[in-house]
Amino acid sequence: MRVQPAFGFLLAVCLTSCAHVRQPHGAESKTRFQAIAVNNVEPRRDITGEIVDAHDGCLHFFGGRYYLYGTAYGKSAGFGINNRFRVYSSPDLRRWQFEGESIKEQPRGVFYRPYVDYNAKTRKYVLWFNWYPQLWDGKIGVAVSDTPAGPFTIANLDVRLSQAAARPGDGSLFVDDDGTGYFIYTVIAQGHAIRIERLTPDLLGSAGEVSEVLATGSEAPAMFRRGNLYYALFDTTCCFCQEGSGARVYVATSPLGPYSLRGNINRDAGDRPIVAAQQTFVARIPTSQGDAYIWMGDRWGSRSDAIKGHDFQFWSAPLRFTPEGGILALENVPSWQADARLGEDRAPAEHPYVWPAREDPNPLTVNPCTQGPIPPEQQDTGAR
Repeated sequence: MRVQPAFGFLLAVCLTSCAHVRQPHGAESKTRFQAIAVNNVEPRRDITGEIVDAHDGCLHFFGGRYYLYGTAYGKSAGFGINNRFRVYSSPDLRRWQFEGESIKEQPRGVFYRPYVDYNAKTRKYVLWFNWYPQLWDGKIGVAVSDTPAGPFTIANLDVRLSQAAARPGDGSLFVDDDGTGYFIYTVIAQGHAIRIERLTPDLLGSAGEVSEVLATGSEAPAMFRRGNLYYALFDTTCCFCQEGSGARVYVATSPLGPYSLRGNINRDAGDRPIVAAQQTFVARIPTSQGDAYIWMGDRWGSRSDAIKGHDFQFWSAPLRFTPEGGILALENVPSWQADARLGEDRAPAEHPYVWPAREDPNPLTVNPCTQGPIPPEQQDTGAR
C-alpha cells in the first residue's frame, strides 16, 4: 500500500492476511490493484457531474464492483417523507454511477440508514433500514434483491426485534464470516441504549438472542470483525449535529459480547471530535496487502450551499490497530492513497429506478434537532 507522503502521516495499516471479498456471482477476471486516491475536501460526484447524495449508509465490494448505499436528502432538512435510499457503484472508488433508488413502493414515512449485505445461503442481497411512520415512532424494516443494485422489495416493515416495544432507532447490519447476521441498533425508550441482536439464517428477522446493553445515550452504531475480535463503534447522540460526534470502540471475542471499552478514536485530548462527522459505517476494502478498514462519517452542515444532500462524507485512511487489538485515533487528512482492488467497468444503467416525489400535506416547520424554524426552502414540499 502506498500513501501520499505530502500529508506527512504514517499509515501503519491494519490488514488481515488476505483480502476478504464477497464473490456471489462466481469466478471473476484476474484480480488487479491500483493506487487510488480518496479525497475528503471536495464533494464526491457521479459520472454526470452531480454530487453524490448518499448519507448514513454503507460501502461494500460485491461481485466485482464497489457499491455505496445511502439516504438522499435533496433540498430538505432531513425529516420529510421524500427521504429515499440510493445506490451508486464504482470500479475504483472514484467514478460513481447512479444505479437507482433502492426500495420499490416505499411507504409514507421518514427513512434513514440503509445497510446492505449478501446472504450466501439464499443468494439474496438484504437491506435493513430504520424508519418512522411518524417521528419518532421507531421501526425496523428489511428488503431483498437478487442484485446489489436493486431495487429491493420490502419483506417486512416491522421486524419484531426483541426490543421492538421500546422503539428501535438507527442501526446497521453485520454479517460474520460464517454467514451469521447481526443487527446493532439503538433502543430509544431505553435511554438510547445500544444492543446487538442475532438474526435468522435468511437475515430477514430476529433469532431472539440479544446482547446486554453496551452503553446508553448513544446512536449511529457500526460493527465489524477483524481476525478473532469483534468491534462495536458508536458515540453520543448527534441529531444532524455540525460539530460531529465521537467513535467509542468496544471489543469482544464473541459477536454478542461481553464487550469492553477500548477508547474513542474520534475525540482529541480536549474531548473534541477530531473529524467533525457522525459515524455511519466501517467499510472493509480489499487492497494489495489485504483488507483495510475505512471509517466513514457524515459531515452534517458542511455543504457550501443550502442543500442538505450536498453535505460531505469523510472516509478515513485505513484504521491502524495496536497489537492488543485497540484502534489508534483517526487522522483528519484531506486525502489519502492506497493500492485498492480495481473492480469491473460497465455501462451505466439505462433506466435506473426512481420514484416520484410526494407532496407532504403537513411538512415540518420546526427542526426536531434544534427546535428552531425550518426555512421554507428546506421544508419537504415534494420538490427535489
